[in-house]
Amino acid sequence: MVFNIQLPFFTADVERTTALPDSTFHSQFLNISVENQIPASRQGFAEFSTSSPPPTTITTTSSIKKTGFCIGSHEERQQNRRKKRREEDLNIICDKTLLSAAIDGVSKAVTLRSTIPVLEGILLKAEGFQLTLTGYDLEMGIVTTIEANVKEPGEIVLNAKLLSSMISRMPAGQITIQSADNGKTTIQSGVAQFEIQSMSATDFPELPNTGAEETLTIKTGVLRDMIDRTLYAVSQDEKKPAHTGELFEIEPDKMTIVALDGYRLAIVERPVTAVKDIRIIVPSKTMTEVSHLLPNDDEEPVHICANRRYVVFMTAGYTIMSRLIEGEFLNYHNVIPAGSRTRVTIDTKEFIETIERASLIITERLKNPLRITFTEGKVVVRCQTNLGRVVDEFNAECEGDEVEIGFNNRYLLDALRNARTEKVRMEISGPLSPVKVLPTEGSDFLYLVLPVRFKND
Repeated sequence: MVFNIQLPFFTADVERTTALPDSTFHSQFLNISVENQIPASRQGFAEFSTSSPPPTTITTTSSIKKTGFCIGSHEERQQNRRKKRREEDLNIICDKTLLSAAIDGVSKAVTLRSTIPVLEGILLKAEGFQLTLTGYDLEMGIVTTIEANVKEPGEIVLNAKLLSSMISRMPAGQITIQSADNGKTTIQSGVAQFEIQSMSATDFPELPNTGAEETLTIKTGVLRDMIDRTLYAVSQDEKKPAHTGELFEIEPDKMTIVALDGYRLAIVERPVTAVKDIRIIVPSKTMTEVSHLLPNDDEEPVHICANRRYVVFMTAGYTIMSRLIEGEFLNYHNVIPAGSRTRVTIDTKEFIETIERASLIITERLKNPLRITFTEGKVVVRCQTNLGRVVDEFNAECEGDEVEIGFNNRYLLDALRNARTEKVRMEISGPLSPVKVLPTEGSDFLYLVLPVRFKND
């Protein structure tokens, strides 16, 4: 049987059950007026006001804080959900390839280990001619929808890891998922059949009504390039939470993404057409998963909606919602040297290969810096550890003062590898000043690498 349908997107309703016509791309996470298809009034921010009820909790074997700020108490929502559906009667047939890809996608937002079993699961909701899958770890949520032959509508939660393993090992073709009143769910394809324990959908945490408004639309290829060029510089130090994410500076005519970790800085700027100005810090995990879920078509649009609490990315049938990181991001403009005393144009591949050779005698235990001398016509790379000594050089175009600088080999390699250009220009203000790595033409990126002070300096 062939279904000729158009997949709808989801509304901002608490119940997540009403589908919109496909003329609008707005997801269930957004506070959007369906009738006019324009941003609704600021009532979406009511959840943050002092007059609104505080986030409620659900109770399983212990408590989970609810991140949604939906209308009505949790008990009322639970009662309404039980009245409107029999969640344990789900019965569907769908294609294995589509189901496997959807499970892999939403699993990125599933908690790997939790004392609350439902947080390790995927919410499956069958209605109409579609199956909606949701993963949510209370910080990031991912939702997608696939075509399905829904014999009995309903929703259940299945363990994500177990479900993924089962579906991937099923024979190709159609897969049947049927749940029973006793909490057992049967998954079958051909003669292969599993029976596993399901969890109640009423225990799955509500996704927040973010109130995020449409901010900009950007091409997939542009966004992927910006993310990939900057993620390497995100800090892993939880003591500075603001630096564990990427700074998005969105202006009417451009978007800038910035990442830093105290030893290096990555800045990428691209022209865009945005609806509003906003400055937000998005967790690096969210940006990693957004990059993974972007489609292969570089021309495919990505819709970004944001406010001061949440950001929502919508692309290729996926909706990725994330809380933002609160805190002050470093004023990075102040750390960029204004001028330079030495300018060097370098073949990127040749420089990378030279550093990689020198790095052979550097280990986690022996982290001696590289001594790199920029002089007229060439660059000389030296390093010495207990394993040995290395000296290497290659030709380069050097202008200005001769200078010797110490570098962490990994930090310098990261900057060169992510430059993705045949040649780069390095601008140096002195042996202890941050070194700028730039493209020889244009302004695709700006990287800073902090030098290492030698022990005898």
